Amino acid sequence: AQAVASLDHPNIVRAYDVDREVDGTTEIHFLVMEYVEGHSLQDLIVDDGPRSYRDTADYIRQSAHGLSHAHEAGLVHRDIKPGNLLVDTEGVVKILDLGLARFFEENDENPITLRHDEKVLGTADYLAPEQALDSHQVDARADIYSLGCTLYRLLTDRAAFASDSVVKTLLAHRIEPIPAIREDRPDAPEKLERILYKMMAKLPDERYQSANELIHDLQVCLADIKSRAPTATPVSRQ
Repeated sequence: AQAVASLDHPNIVRAYDVDREVDGTTEIHFLVMEYVEGHSLQDLIVDDGPRSYRDTADYIRQSAHGLSHAHEAGLVHRDIKPGNLLVDTEGVVKILDLGLARFFEENDENPITLRHDEKVLGTADYLAPEQALDSHQVDARADIYSLGCTLYRLLTDRAAFASDSVVKTLLAHRIEPIPAIREDRPDAPEKLERILYKMMAKLPDERYQSANELIHDLQVCLADIKSRAPTATPVSRQ
């Protein structure tokens, strides 16, 4: 509740109230949040397959704006994935579920994220390599990696390192090269391809160091995509 209530941005689902009620012997804590009419990016991929380059770049740009606001407030999301990015009927992307959010300035020897989520890492298909090793010390660059995995999924309709086990997936994030995007999208814009690979760099120091850096490159990429005629379209689903 503290994490969500500290944020106020058009690309983040807003929290309006937090309260509790007692039902018999059960105490129920609840959070009243903004209702978003629309769909998650996960639903859009499942229903319609890979997205156009223009839509994809814009979805990621809007998500980066929301993350920039969260990061500036001292929060790292830790579970960025298509299912946690909602698109409303006006095409506005809103980040959902800050349930795994960690406060950057947790200097307490017994911080809240360690007390209450010591077994929680995030979602394997979108997890930064360093987050698999220690989910409590990650910074904003872990979110950027996860957003890069989301970009990969939007373009290809598959996870970059999908496997038959969580352990194999986590290991692949650490050591396997990123599968070539052009195997699925041979006409992918070079600028978007470079952005993807930088977002998904294995080492945090080799990624974008802030969401604002990412936003700048995405805006340049979007301008280039919009100037193309005709606009590139997604591949057909099998």
